[in-house]
Amino acid sequence: MTTTYAVLSEGLEKRFGDVRALRGLDLAVAEGSVCGLLGPNGAGKTTAVRLLTTLLRPDAGSARIAGHDLVREPAAVRRRIGVTGQYASVDGDLTGRQNLRLFARLHRMRNASARVDELLERFGLTGAADRPASTLSGGMRRRLDLAASLVRRPEVLFLDEPTTGLDPAGRNQIWDAVRALRRDGTTVLLTTQYLEEADRLADDIALVDGGRVRHTGSPDRLKVLIGTYAEAVVADADADAMASAAAVLDRLTGAEPVLDRERRAVGAVSRDPALTLPGLVRALDAAGVPLVDASLRPPTLDDVFLRLTGSKERAA
Repeated sequence: MTTTYAVLSEGLEKRFGDVRALRGLDLAVAEGSVCGLLGPNGAGKTTAVRLLTTLLRPDAGSARIAGHDLVREPAAVRRRIGVTGQYASVDGDLTGRQNLRLFARLHRMRNASARVDELLERFGLTGAADRPASTLSGGMRRRLDLAASLVRRPEVLFLDEPTTGLDPAGRNQIWDAVRALRRDGTTVLLTTQYLEEADRLADDIALVDGGRVRHTGSPDRLKVLIGTYAEAVVADADADAMASAAAVLDRLTGAEPVLDRERRAVGAVSRDPALTLPGLVRALDAAGVPLVDASLRPPTLDDVFLRLTGSKERAA
């Protein structure tokens, strides 16, 4: 079966003065899927999104969005995409309903009242539709912002950190909206600083580092790549106890341990299939580590990010 790609880029490059933000970005996002674009600060994610949404012109390389050439057909690309940025684009002085009608007018849509009512209901905003947007909660404003990007039913939706600053309830509402979009066949390219968000929503992950896509695959496939996460929780978070636990994990796994002093935990990723929990506990006990708990578990997407990008910071 042949895969059709809604977003397909090859060798995209972009320079800002002496800074090479993109160094040959290759990206393929299948139609009707959710792709998580992850990477450390400065990896090139924001530049990639700005290029793919026609806000910047690439210095080299090519891309097709919804079947249209990014450079030669930018107007056709813009007609087929929606964008929800990090900050709300709605006008705080207008009501929710007025904001959506304004977006419909900007898109030159006629008789858009039914579409506006549909979106207000879909995002749980009907009761607040006639209130100024400035009086809405943060979660409601983000939902209104997402609704505005969907007024014209885009084929490809770019979501740049859509849940930043939201509480868990607001975040879940946005997640439900993204899942519904996927069921409807909309392609979503998502950048997020919450790795749990990418883990729950994305069909595929593209890990960007140094202006290139370094690794791609489903969250589960990327987790399998890096092995098992070994962790020790010590009884006392003093420097000697943490250092002893770190030394044991370094020796057993060959990976640089990660310290979480708040939890008094030390962890590292192991690709050694021979490592067992009893072996881990014996090694920690022999080193005199005052142990509270020890575990071997499948890695999280945080572990994948740290290991495959070589970065100690979370995706942002």
